[in-house]
Amino acid sequence: MPEAVRWSPDRRAVRIIDQRALPERHVERDLRTLDEACEAIRTLAVRGAPAIGIAAAMAFAVVMADEAGASASDRACRAATIAATLRETRPTAVNLAWALDRMLGVVQRTADRDDWHEALVGEATAILDEDRAMCRRIGEHALSLFPADARVSTHCNAGALATGGIGTALAAVYLAAERGDHVRVFVDETRPLLQGSRLTAWELQRAGIDVVLIGDAMAPSVMRRGEIDLCIVGADRIAANGDVANKIGTYALAVAAHHHGVPFYVAAPSSTFDPATATGDDIVIESRAPDELRRGFGTLTAPPDVPVYNPAFDVTPAALITAIVSDRGVHRPPFDFHASP
Repeated sequence: MPEAVRWSPDRRAVRIIDQRALPERHVERDLRTLDEACEAIRTLAVRGAPAIGIAAAMAFAVVMADEAGASASDRACRAATIAATLRETRPTAVNLAWALDRMLGVVQRTADRDDWHEALVGEATAILDEDRAMCRRIGEHALSLFPADARVSTHCNAGALATGGIGTALAAVYLAAERGDHVRVFVDETRPLLQGSRLTAWELQRAGIDVVLIGDAMAPSVMRRGEIDLCIVGADRIAANGDVANKIGTYALAVAAHHHGVPFYVAAPSSTFDPATATGDDIVIESRAPDELRRGFGTLTAPPDVPVYNPAFDVTPAALITAIVSDRGVHRPPFDFHASP
């Protein structure tokens, strides 16, 4: 499995796979400064809600090393500034804020200790290790929903490249292959940045999974032909009522699945649940640059001054979701994430 984010050997940098270069080149980068980390998250060099949270936590620890000679109060002020700057890079993904809040908690608890920085590194490492374990548990729970030799539809990338482990939505695909199933995955290309074709197709093919790339508008036709048993996608934020924010195009896939009677599952770690957000209408949706549509990958494909609507995410209502799979189990409607699944 590719490792989307990990420590550099000296633990003085965050090592990422630069996903902007895939699938043409496999490039790794070390992030050593706050500006480098923010640029990597904002430009999708590292992406996927869990991986963003991990990268931000690790970058926080790396940057805070510069405060070794500062007083406890000055460190606290600097920590708040670093966290706020990282938090602003991707406002929709709840894991980012969740991970940074954990790091700020360590700053507060270790204010008078000499090993405060070691504690920060330890917390960031724990977030990475926990995510790896959570991915496996999500996969095990989701696998119970997969028929033998499942034919699966997915959107965007919710695999190893989006997490610290084997993924969320793709975790069950990998575990099904482990048990000997022949799994076929229909991957939406996921416009406009093509995370499906550039990342998911690359990752699955590299793992030896039977993968078929389709255009975003083609999934309903494949469903109509009876070639899809289930849909499973990831999530960037899950509201208290079960509404799910995920990559733009997820809502359309859910509508198509509902029309064709295909189960629609969402897989995400429990850190993606946001009990403070009542419904999907309250989720802040990130807007991306117009030229991601007008000049996709540098080529002009529209009038250069045409107005553009380019949200990075959409919200799928809970009514369209068959179940949400977390590391805690399979949650079914009506969703109550405080109760045991």
